[in-house]
Amino acid sequence: MYNNKPKYSKLIKDEALRLGFMACGISKAEFLEDEAPRLENWLNKNYHGEMKYMENYFDKRLDPRLLVDGAKSVISLSLNYYTDEKQKDPSAPKISKYAYGNDYHHVIKDKLKALTLFIEENIGAVAGRAFVDSAPVLDRAWAKKSGIGWIGKNSNLISKTDGSFFFLAELIIDLELDYDDPFQTDHCGTCTRCLDACPTDAIIAPQVVDGSKCISYLTIELKNEIPNQFKDKIDNWMFGCDICQDVCPWNRFSKMHQEDAFAPADGLLDLTAKDLTEITDEVFKKVFKGSAVKRTKLAGLKRNVDFLKPI
Repeated sequence: MYNNKPKYSKLIKDEALRLGFMACGISKAEFLEDEAPRLENWLNKNYHGEMKYMENYFDKRLDPRLLVDGAKSVISLSLNYYTDEKQKDPSAPKISKYAYGNDYHHVIKDKLKALTLFIEENIGAVAGRAFVDSAPVLDRAWAKKSGIGWIGKNSNLISKTDGSFFFLAELIIDLELDYDDPFQTDHCGTCTRCLDACPTDAIIAPQVVDGSKCISYLTIELKNEIPNQFKDKIDNWMFGCDICQDVCPWNRFSKMHQEDAFAPADGLLDLTAKDLTEITDEVFKKVFKGSAVKRTKLAGLKRNVDFLKPI
């Protein structure tokens, strides 16, 4: 019987790159044995803070076959969002690069739909699901398993050729494909720049982040008031944080993204410290209309900006 797996795998990877994804790797859908004790330990130490959803679907996080009946393959994809554009007012509260443009969830979901349609039209009917950072899937573990990169000391996935300013997503399908070799080598070496630079000491050990101390968590995920212990430690970030990536030597290989949807929203980079300190509902709705920043709502953004003010 003719083996179509190499042909199908190449078709999928070529189409993924044509759709604008930066990398595509494929791994066998199976139980993530190495991740089970790590995840359990992380949860037991309450490093997830108020992200109680992380406690749900423990088994499904570790086995994609529980998410998709008959799952055979996990197609991991990365999408570049790096830009060297910056907010024009250096004193303005800062926004993470990934939130400059349209909400990545929508952008990537559209690409995954297109990839799924391509598979069905060129290979045949498949059953599966697309995942973009909103379901119990361990993105970085699958990306490493499919050869895209290694997990750095800051717990981000890092690529030797592209750095770490990219999103991860998956298609989990019931089609058997050719599987890539896992990325074996850790290229962080003795470097500790990310650990040294984190102002809240959230990176407590290589590849272990206390999420409850992370600036991204404090400014986005945390729904209650930001604890006073972090006063003067948030480094003027009002949405997300790029510090551990900005200091990473591998990000000298980051390239400007080519995704029109990630271009900064009109007026966003022009907002001054005064504009953001006095932000109105009208400005919020206009500038952050299609942005991931909407997750915090206006009240959350105001909470963050108020927290940045000197005592």
